[in-house]
Amino acid sequence: MNSHESPVMLEGGLDTRVSRALWLVKWLLLIPHYIVLFFLWIAFAVLTVVAWFAILFTGRYPRAIFDFNLGVLRWTWRVDFYGYAALGTDAYPPFTLQDVPTYPARLHIAYPDKLSRGLVLVKSWLLAIPHLLVLSFFVGGGLYATQAGQDSNDWTWGSGIVGLLVLFAGVALLFGKGYPQGIFDLVLGMDRWAARVAAYVFLMTDTYPPFRLDQGGSDPAAPMPPEPSAPAGEAAAPPRPTADPVGTGQQ
Repeated sequence: MNSHESPVMLEGGLDTRVSRALWLVKWLLLIPHYIVLFFLWIAFAVLTVVAWFAILFTGRYPRAIFDFNLGVLRWTWRVDFYGYAALGTDAYPPFTLQDVPTYPARLHIAYPDKLSRGLVLVKSWLLAIPHLLVLSFFVGGGLYATQAGQDSNDWTWGSGIVGLLVLFAGVALLFGKGYPQGIFDLVLGMDRWAARVAAYVFLMTDTYPPFRLDQGGSDPAAPMPPEPSAPAGEAAAPPRPTADPVGTGQQ
């Protein structure tokens, strides 16, 4: 792997026919995914602790745990791409931990044959601090309390640059201007940066994330693994068309 390659590959294909108004209710449509992901992330956290001990004593990330955790990250990325981390498609995310080559949002992390037993002690927090500071601007700090006076607190939501850019894109869609390609490319670059840091923080690689904003839907740092070929005598499945459920798509 050369200096420009990464074990983390994140891609997202912008649908030029994305609905003008569906983004206003995607939070509601995604509630079933949010419920499932809540429990999946609990399992993810527990299994990451198990993997931490496995790496510390053996230098290896248990493959079954790695595949499950990668599946959770893939599921999350599809939901984020459909939702408010990109608004890149109206194709509803599938309920699966597996890679879905026909879906426009894909994530892959190369399985590491060997991991450092020493790095596992510090990379999730100490070594990741510079990246976490950058990501606090990219994706925001979430819900936090601010002191409004001596006896009261106000709650403020920090959406980050990604949230603001996606909001601008949503407004542009609403007024029929289409999704600005420059905004999409920048948003995907930030999402890609976050995915690389997540893989490092969650112990799935020892490759330190680059301080590099690789913009665009296709990952320029590493090619996505090829789609599995169809068995002999069986035609490959055609690409899934993007529906416009509310009938407000751009022509």
